[in-house]
Amino acid sequence: MRKQEAILLDNPGLSIEGKKIARILGFFGVPWRALTTGKLLAHNGADRDSSSKCRLMSSSDTLLQLINGLERDPAFTQFWEEQVHSAFVYAGDDSEILRKLIRRLTGDNGIVISKINPGVGDLTVSDQLHDFCKVMAGVRTAASKADFDTSLVFNTPKESTINIISLGHGGTFLKLEYNRVPVFFSTSKEIIDIDAELTSQNFDVREHFLNAVPLVLYIKWAFRDACWNAPETNACLVIDDPVLKPTHGFVNFQELLSLMKRHKFSTNIAFIPWNWRRSAPQVVRLFKENPDNYSVSVHGCDHTRAEFGGPDRRRLYCKTRRALDRMNRHESITGICHDRVMVFPQGIFSEAAMSALKHSGLIAAVNSDVISSDSQPRAVTISELWDIAVMGYSDFPIFTRRYPWEGIANFAFDVMLGKPAIVLIHHDYCSDHCARLIDFIKGLNALKCPLTWSSLGEVVRRSYRQREVSPDVVELEMYGTELRIENRSGRRKRYLIRRRESEPSGIKEVRVGSEEMVWNFHDGRIDFEVELDPGESRIIAIKFHDLDGNGQCEETASYKAKTMLRRYLCELRDNYVTTTKLRFVGSAK
Repeated sequence: MRKQEAILLDNPGLSIEGKKIARILGFFGVPWRALTTGKLLAHNGADRDSSSKCRLMSSSDTLLQLINGLERDPAFTQFWEEQVHSAFVYAGDDSEILRKLIRRLTGDNGIVISKINPGVGDLTVSDQLHDFCKVMAGVRTAASKADFDTSLVFNTPKESTINIISLGHGGTFLKLEYNRVPVFFSTSKEIIDIDAELTSQNFDVREHFLNAVPLVLYIKWAFRDACWNAPETNACLVIDDPVLKPTHGFVNFQELLSLMKRHKFSTNIAFIPWNWRRSAPQVVRLFKENPDNYSVSVHGCDHTRAEFGGPDRRRLYCKTRRALDRMNRHESITGICHDRVMVFPQGIFSEAAMSALKHSGLIAAVNSDVISSDSQPRAVTISELWDIAVMGYSDFPIFTRRYPWEGIANFAFDVMLGKPAIVLIHHDYCSDHCARLIDFIKGLNALKCPLTWSSLGEVVRRSYRQREVSPDVVELEMYGTELRIENRSGRRKRYLIRRRESEPSGIKEVRVGSEEMVWNFHDGRIDFEVELDPGESRIIAIKFHDLDGNGQCEETASYKAKTMLRRYLCELRDNYVTTTKLRFVGSAK
């Protein structure tokens, strides 16, 4: 048996929930196999050594069958104690079997099992089990309708029972023990289906808390050496639209800088390239003197309505090249380097836009929406949202971002999955001198996981997943078209790097620093190798061929006039209309 392999205990042929667990194990890179309880007991651990202990996963019905079998033969009990690392169990359909199992595990015949009732309080993840709960420790959220319909609450006074996720005075995810082996029991009868199609523009863990979080917590704990993991957690605050003047709406750049330094976070301004000639010298100086705090990215081109939502790839490519040309001009005038990351205006994009961005020299897109504006958009699955970035559009990544009102629970779950924490606000969120913002930043920084705050470009470069193949070899999956890797160990390491790519003919070159690399293609991926000495850091860049055309599209005088009017009216709205309205509302309270 391979180290840290999962065993799915089930009837011959996996059940519906068993198949869902198998898909989640596959997502995290965990090897698994399915066995019946009879086959597991027949093996009796004879071919296993202590370094390959079983991680069992089953329904409550199946675990009770196993326990009944174990108790018929002392050899089976010895196998359980010596060869089983732990077990993850979810509630089966038979309530009587469930009751018998819980009483057997707890030794408490007076345990109360009831349905979740609305209004009894929040679901709360324990803050006492840091090694198990990690970044989710202490997180709170309201139970959803799905939780009400499919989950139960256990109330037991036994000290040997630990509530990992509590609701009121009861537990919905518990740590129990059977013959000195930990058993993690989820009261949810359903496991989330990560192959299901997304029904909104982003995944909301608050709607799936009890059928997603317990299993992911267990997998990340029990299979920590087999799982894909992110080496660090990257974070950045993104504010859309501001012109680089001392104030824009409620954003005061000097005030914001003071808050960043005091509360340890970074801010990226999604900068509209049309404004390339309008940056104020004092704000330019502020950005240049504080590159660890301030950065700028590319926010569309003219920021007109749905400007990246059309189907014409060549036109979108021209628009992207014009945006980058303006950003280059802004950089030459001001000295402010820009992150080659696209933030779509209004979050609107098309399949054609993603292809155009890929060939323009950008390294990624960052967006709050992941479903394209095409008349027949491609389906996006939950597993794609769980990944570091969505890669389904021309193999060009969309890193997702969230508003603060989506809650700490969503950010914490993203971090547990290995995704970066990218926060989205507009200037009006700073209407109280950033008090709400700072409260939220404090909440993020209080998570049981250190955040690495940096520029948006560095967030993209440093966001990837990896796992150790051996002490000297690391397998790594790349998402952006640029990657920064650092060997933080004390020994030389070889990195086996792969990246999804369905059209290898579009690749111009792969470089590590100034060195051009040899790469291979198979099964929809490119791969190559890099060796790093201890403490060495390198940037890997994948360059794509330009698209046909000179990258220039003519703009009519009418379009230019309308764009200028739109930009000035939007600035008028932000600086006067919105600020006056919100200040009036605030004074009236």
